Amino acid sequence: MPMISLTAADGHRLAAYRTGPQNAERALVVVQEIFGVNRHMRHIADAFAAEGYAVIAPALFDRVGPGIELGYDPADVAQGRELRGRIDAGHTVLDILAAAAALPRGAKRGIVGYCWGGTVAWHGATRTSAFGASSGWYGGGVAAAKDEVARCPVQLHFGETDASIPMADVEAVRGAQPGVEIHVYPGAGHGFACDERGSYSAKDAALAQKRTLEFFAKHL
Repeated sequence: MPMISLTAADGHRLAAYRTGPQNAERALVVVQEIFGVNRHMRHIADAFAAEGYAVIAPALFDRVGPGIELGYDPADVAQGRELRGRIDAGHTVLDILAAAAALPRGAKRGIVGYCWGGTVAWHGATRTSAFGASSGWYGGGVAAAKDEVARCPVQLHFGETDASIPMADVEAVRGAQPGVEIHVYPGAGHGFACDERGSYSAKDAALAQKRTLEFFAKHL
């Protein structure tokens, strides 16, 4: 597995999954769910690599312990939530900046994240100037940070029936961010892009991926 080591600005060392052509003109930081850089996240990274992107997926859980990869049963969900709760949002920003700095020099850089990573991708747009575009998928923390100012174009994806992100939150984000491209997928739940979860929706995942690729092609 092509893992590399990164060093964040505070001296923290973390692992990251690197894939894709290292001479790419476009590059992405792919940000994990609350399950680590597991098989699903590596699959997502590889899918972007197949589209010609250089990709780095930083292991954000390394802040609490190395090599944490979880599955999707209820115990793993509970563990993932507990681990995420132990990590400061400021530290995740340092970790995505370290990942961005390790992308090929001169490449146009974007960020895409899922679940927890969807929120981190929003922070990447609002709390850093490292990215030319940001795509966040079902980020539950975006609503709490809805008044932050994005420094790059942003696209957000939400499932209509997501039990953890009520549509009232989505509408609050839409109201606060009229310039942000927001897509809602009717009938889709949380994690609809993960083919290892019961909430997986192949058609919605494919449409959201198409929109994401078109968005990055336009802005990067």
